[in-house]
Amino acid sequence: MKIVISPAKTLDFETAPVTEQFSQPDWLDDSQLLINELKHLSQADIATLMKLSDKLAALNMARFGSWSRPFTQDNAKQALLAFKGDVYTGLAAETFSEQDFVFAQQHLRILSGLYGLLKPLDLIQPYRLEMGTKFANQRGKDLYQFWGNKLTAALNQELAEQPEPVLINLASNEYFKAVKAKELQARIITPVFKDWKNGQYKMISFYAKKARGLMSAYIIKNQLTGPEQLKQFDLDGYYFSEEQSKGDQWCFLRDHEE
Repeated sequence: MKIVISPAKTLDFETAPVTEQFSQPDWLDDSQLLINELKHLSQADIATLMKLSDKLAALNMARFGSWSRPFTQDNAKQALLAFKGDVYTGLAAETFSEQDFVFAQQHLRILSGLYGLLKPLDLIQPYRLEMGTKFANQRGKDLYQFWGNKLTAALNQELAEQPEPVLINLASNEYFKAVKAKELQARIITPVFKDWKNGQYKMISFYAKKARGLMSAYIIKNQLTGPEQLKQFDLDGYYFSEEQSKGDQWCFLRDHEE
């Protein structure tokens, strides 16, 4: 069983990592190609392309300019500990044991506009490049064309090694679009999370993102290997709803907001 999640815009490269374990991204040559093109963009280009303020555009221009290899523990940080958005608040990787990191490294993958497909302990340098960015490059009009079939092929290779090829899709639509779902040789289960509000169950973005992280951590800390075990997920008041689920889109409800 494999899990895929999205990266985060918010980064933390100041806090010391809680593990000495690390690995290298598999496709740094591809990342280098993108960086070489991104380095030619002006601050104004970046602001327009990514819809950023001048301050954030300047920050990311500097990031592209300082991106360099090789990646070491001095100039980079493990992806799972560097990302700090809502999903990662739920994941709380800073609480992981060494064994949790080992399991995560085997089962969790992070989709990335710049790095393609990351293992949790892969070292990354600071960046911002969302998968949906319409950045024309040498391989096509956007990042979906840049990565092409590569992410799908890599996931298929990993899933083929599993006794039961199942992918738990906890990524956003923007990122999962980079995977050609119809070509995946696996059962795809997509959990959705809804909260009770104004007399009905609704998907509330902030809570749903955090819940994706909570579920990822639940799988990792309990070392789940089969999808049916996911139906026992009960963190932060969520519970599985057979009635609201449709096929392999599994719905988890919560009757109160935090």
